[in-house]
Amino acid sequence: MSHPTYPHLLEPITLGAGPDALTLRNRVVMGSMHTGLEDHPWDIGRLSEFFAERARGGVGLIITGGYAPTKRGWLKPFASEMTNRLHAMRHERVTGTVHEAGGAIALQVLHAGRYGYHPLSQSASDKKSPITPFKPSAMSTKDVDHTATAFAKSVALARKAGYDAVEIMGSEGYLINQFLASRTNDRDDQWGGSAARRMHFPVEVVRRSRELVGDDFPIVYRISLLDLVEGGQTWEEIAELALHLQAAGVTVFNTGIGWHEARVPTIITQVPRGAWRSYTARLKQVVDVPVCASNRINTPELAEEILAAGEADLVSMARPLLADPAFVAKAMDERADEINTCIACNQACLDHVFANQRASCLVNPRACHETELVLVPTMRKQAVAVVGAGPAGLAAATSAAERGFAVTLFEKSTELGGQFRLAMAVPGKEDFADTLRYFTRRLEVLGVDVRLGVEASTDDLAGFDQVIVATGVVPRMPAIPGIDHASVASYADVLSGRVVPGKRVAVIGAGGIGVDVSVWLTHTDEDLDDWMAHWGVGDPALTAGGLTEAKPRTPAREVTLIQRKTTPIGIGLGKTSGWAHRAVLKQSKVTQVRGATYDRIDDDGVHITVDGSSHVIECDTVVVCAGQDSVRGLYDALSPLVEQGEGRAGVETKVHLIGGADVAAELDAKRAIKQGTEVVAAL
Repeated sequence: MSHPTYPHLLEPITLGAGPDALTLRNRVVMGSMHTGLEDHPWDIGRLSEFFAERARGGVGLIITGGYAPTKRGWLKPFASEMTNRLHAMRHERVTGTVHEAGGAIALQVLHAGRYGYHPLSQSASDKKSPITPFKPSAMSTKDVDHTATAFAKSVALARKAGYDAVEIMGSEGYLINQFLASRTNDRDDQWGGSAARRMHFPVEVVRRSRELVGDDFPIVYRISLLDLVEGGQTWEEIAELALHLQAAGVTVFNTGIGWHEARVPTIITQVPRGAWRSYTARLKQVVDVPVCASNRINTPELAEEILAAGEADLVSMARPLLADPAFVAKAMDERADEINTCIACNQACLDHVFANQRASCLVNPRACHETELVLVPTMRKQAVAVVGAGPAGLAAATSAAERGFAVTLFEKSTELGGQFRLAMAVPGKEDFADTLRYFTRRLEVLGVDVRLGVEASTDDLAGFDQVIVATGVVPRMPAIPGIDHASVASYADVLSGRVVPGKRVAVIGAGGIGVDVSVWLTHTDEDLDDWMAHWGVGDPALTAGGLTEAKPRTPAREVTLIQRKTTPIGIGLGKTSGWAHRAVLKQSKVTQVRGATYDRIDDDGVHITVDGSSHVIECDTVVVCAGQDSVRGLYDALSPLVEQGEGRAGVETKVHLIGGADVAAELDAKRAIKQGTEVVAAL
């Protein structure tokens, strides 16, 4: 019997045929993510529980982070690999735990090629990657042959370890992709020199893998459908490759979009949802095996729509399963409104991994910390008051209720969200609204006593055992002469709609908020075609790599973004998304001024001094994005009462300070939600 709401998404599918065919309970694939738990044997227990929690949450197939087939294929020194029997034996703990939880799991085999962050890296040529400091050595003809066999041996070891399938990583600009593109393959031997010979390596990898594991063991191949780099593949080459791979033994094709060095964003929040689905649909018309759609699919509704339209047979959602391990179970139980939706911010997942830290999730700090950040049911019923319903307060209130505490949430505004509500007004961050939808629904389900429009006083809090103060921040107004001029507004005034800025705007402060406000000020409505045009995404059937000339943006306003620092504007933004935000500023013709001293603001505009020269930024509106100040009045008022032991029934009230009220930072929701969760876990 099919599911009434998601009949295609929750329908089983069988991959392959024969005794080793794999039947998945639904069409949801948890795509590969490197979390930082793969690289050390002492983390195998944490990795097992991370996967097991997703298996218990109902996902059809889990794909691990990438494991190298050789040491020269490492992502970084001493990174994850699957090269010997000891590795396979160690992974029996992972596969056994997932199977006990009712799930299926595939190992991804990935050779980093020139993306390897170490001096041993190899590639099809010695061309250096723009995103790593190490120049690779060009593989000899014999090296290539041995590496193809090493891939196959890793696949066989994965089967020995109990994995239900493997995924061979052939996209994102890693080694196999490097062999396929003229950009990185200038060889003149049997492994290069023409499109047909460039395909030889991936076909041999699959053919040799199939020889070692037999006819039925599922082999997933992640194929790059759109390289988005100069010298990339044409659609004709991609289609031909897919047919050769299918003949060599591929069971399923998973979708890859863009190389890591591409200058087009592919997965961050400013990318429209489902932006790449048409490319998967095009592949489905070419091959006879199942295909899997991926990238910027984060709701069961969108996944169902793609499957129902016949554009794919499965849907890969990697970070959405970081955000909510029970994603599938909630959809199955008709509780999709309770899903903690991935907002594609990259702040705690990819940004962490590229900084050599363990991955997590902004909206779910328990991700990859399942064995450490545990919300244990309370043994003693306590009354907990949370003051402030921004990200920190919402996380604290829901976490406390999950533990079984009696929770009252006070919020002086008539709406939940605090500064997060401002962030979701920024173009490209609309998904942030889903986080507020999740928390709002979670408060309802958990029965939290929510008191909106109430500014809690010390009298209101006298009867509680625990008081968590999350009163947030207010915009800081710097001491610039004329800061009280009628043209001046704070970022909160503008993003909330209280102030409508004029056509010429000067933005004071170029941190994350200043960049966001500049994007908001210059943005005009655009559909998917407009977005593709602005980023220069074309048809790979017409231009190699799918790149075309970018269409200029027509900004809604003339904006000048000013900062005191002399460093490049936006340099402190997220490692994997900041470059795209900086690119939007350039596309929107935002004038950027660094090293400025603010002299005054008057009817003429903002007077500044740069390198000893005076300038006037003529403008209609001045928007101040110069940081925030913590709101700590309530906490300061409560401190004497705590010292006097004034609490419930004579028991000392414990007061905790979290979020922006603790440390004022630029709308740092990642730290706020994590702190709100951790303080409750420790109660």
